Amino acid sequence: MATPQQQGNEPREDQPLLGHPGDAMQDEDQSLLQNFIMGTGIVAQGGTVVLAVLVWASVFTKPLMLFSAHPLLNAAGVLFVTEAILVLQPTHTQSQKVKGTYTHSALNNVGNAALLSGLAVILYNKISHGGTHFESPHAIFGLITYILLVSQALVGLTMFFTPSLYGSVGRAKALYKYHRVSGYLILVLMLTTVALATQTDFNKNVLGIQLWAVIALSMVILLGILPRVRTSKLGLK
Repeated sequence: MATPQQQGNEPREDQPLLGHPGDAMQDEDQSLLQNFIMGTGIVAQGGTVVLAVLVWASVFTKPLMLFSAHPLLNAAGVLFVTEAILVLQPTHTQSQKVKGTYTHSALNNVGNAALLSGLAVILYNKISHGGTHFESPHAIFGLITYILLVSQALVGLTMFFTPSLYGSVGRAKALYKYHRVSGYLILVLMLTTVALATQTDFNKNVLGIQLWAVIALSMVILLGILPRVRTSKLGLK
């Protein structure tokens, strides 16, 4: 039997990765809207919004063309996917998780639609101009990110809405922790892809977005999201 001191040292269900127990947990009567800014969430909000504004401002202050839709849509996609993570992180009761998952799914669907539309724009642009495909690090990382995002969305939707595909509800729930971990990894991959976009000819010759600015804002986003990660949700008890 564990001693009181040992029990006090054991990770609690409401223990975030950084901070004190309950710091990143939604209260019983609290609105989902609070989840977007709870704890360090406000830091992530600042980084995400500024990153999107940086890209959009760089595009809209230059002559617009069809290709302009690619960075605009992708910046919007990153924004919505980040919001999808933020809204679900603090949930812990069954009703909160259900409401949070519906909102998480809706935001992810909007984000993925924007990202895939951005992909369609670049593919059309390359085909219409006879350009080469997936040669730059940005293009390669982008393709990998698109594939992983679609796979992540399909797994998430089927785990929640059709758990029988995994044998049972219990088996589907057992996979949630892997879904969460992969979601955070995909977010890092997305931000890496944005950083690599600053090294493309289009950005260097037209947009002029600085690499250091994207890296700094990406760090701000991660510093806002990662401390809210609850170890129990990752199976680390």
